[in-house]
Amino acid sequence: MEKIRISKIMAQQGLCSRREADSYIERGWVRVDGEVVSELGSKAWPNQKITLERQAQRRQTARVTILLHKPVGYVSGQAEQGYRNAASLISAATRYRGDHAPISFEPMHLRGLAPAGRLDIDSTGLLVLTQDGRIARQLVGEDSEVEKEYLVRVQGKIAHNGLALLNHGLSMDGSVLRRAKVSWQNEDQLHFLLREGKKRQIRRMCEMVGLKVVGLKRVRMGNVVLGDLPPGKWRYMKENEHFL
Repeated sequence: MEKIRISKIMAQQGLCSRREADSYIERGWVRVDGEVVSELGSKAWPNQKITLERQAQRRQTARVTILLHKPVGYVSGQAEQGYRNAASLISAATRYRGDHAPISFEPMHLRGLAPAGRLDIDSTGLLVLTQDGRIARQLVGEDSEVEKEYLVRVQGKIAHNGLALLNHGLSMDGSVLRRAKVSWQNEDQLHFLLREGKKRQIRRMCEMVGLKVVGLKRVRMGNVVLGDLPPGKWRYMKENEHFL
């Protein structure tokens, strides 16, 4: 066993993201076995106890997570030529009227707001944008166990063993995909449950078995559902909502 960067341990333990950890360390808001650590790059043994000062805890509490029903035609992340990013839809005017979270919209809620998981430009549905690195890691970390649910309209004739392959047996980007749960919703729509999110994964999976995706909608991420949130509208994630 060898020492590891404290910021890495903090991220692994779900305390915050590595970037946030470095920020907290610089401010002297991190303790290892009760001792303040303020030097970037400091290391510790994996079994040492790491705690955050109240200033860091208050900063985390003040961070918001926003649930957006992304329409087709918007990119999840950085704006691309000719297309706006999904975060540009978030304003006081586009907040869902049914959102009863006791939070007033403020421009500061847009600072550092980043998508936790991609949703293609030609896909719609639930997109999570958050200021909280803990949530981002929970949703997009390599070891994420958050299940994502999709409704996928398709065209074409599926290969004779196509449904079995969609569930397990396909490879992408040099590695075998994690086991999925895929079933027919009706004659032209598939129901997907995934625990990973490679670039355009569902579309590529369908192409491998002879199908073309003509519509894709994400309706759930873990325990958080899209529900009746209209396209282009958003709401704050509630305190009692959790992905796992």
